[in-house]
Amino acid sequence: MPSEYEWPPLEPVQTGIRGRCPRCGQGHLFQGFLTLRPKCEVCGLDYSFADPADGPAFFIMLFACIPSTIFALWLQINYEPAWWVHFLTTVPLMLLTCIPPLRPVKGWLVASQYFHKAQEGRIDYDWKEPRAPDAG
Repeated sequence: MPSEYEWPPLEPVQTGIRGRCPRCGQGHLFQGFLTLRPKCEVCGLDYSFADPADGPAFFIMLFACIPSTIFALWLQINYEPAWWVHFLTTVPLMLLTCIPPLRPVKGWLVASQYFHKAQEGRIDYDWKEPRAPDAG
């Protein structure tokens, strides 16, 4: 099995959107719709480093939910339709623009974390604050 340094770097967009392992590009990233696998079944990469948190939901809300809501408001203000018109237009629009992109966006964020070696911040206790020059 190759070491981590023998794997060629793969673009996070290519591997993440397809739901593939960010290291080998072959194994699956997900088990289920949004649940990450514990590790890659091909190269054995442990996915415990991955923590996209609410990132996918934030991006989807920003780029899909807000325009869908604006559409619903525009429809209501301009045409004042019955409730069933919203049910037939706005609800499917929101479902189609908000749910399907969650998995590719989460995959992209996980792959980006691996690619950029993102990790939790640590405090460097050896760092010392520079002293101000004497003003005398």
